Amino acid sequence: MKSIALISSFLLLLMACNNSDKEAEKSDNDMDAARNFLNAALKGDYKHASEYMLRDSANQEYLNVSERSYQHRSPDAKAKLKAASLRFFDTQQVNDSTTITVFANSYTNKKDTLRIVRANGQWLVDLKYLFEHSMDTSHYNQKNKIDTIQK
Repeated sequence: MKSIALISSFLLLLMACNNSDKEAEKSDNDMDAARNFLNAALKGDYKHASEYMLRDSANQEYLNVSERSYQHRSPDAKAKLKAASLRFFDTQQVNDSTTITVFANSYTNKKDTLRIVRANGQWLVDLKYLFEHSMDTSHYNQKNKIDTIQK
């Protein structure tokens, strides 16, 4: 009888671990991937954010830098980031598998640029672009605002 209880407990634990390790839902499109990634990052959930990111060593390192920066913020700043909404100002489809978008959040109001790529049938954020591109988004023209996401 004890062995049946032990086996049952092991199976329940195994099922719970499998459910918690499920990958994030796939993004339906490029902007969905950007929203999913950015919302997870605003909440400080970098493990979840990484599921919407192109996986390579440079992207992982940039995500680690972002997470460390987030961890050094005050509790008040973290709460404001969690409550922030996303704003998208301009989106340019480079080709059928690459999109560039300019975004900001309502707390910091600092514009930045993300590249979203389609890899292996899935839309993913290429975080390297945010850190390595040459475009200065601080003076970006807001007239092309196409999307505002409210929480």
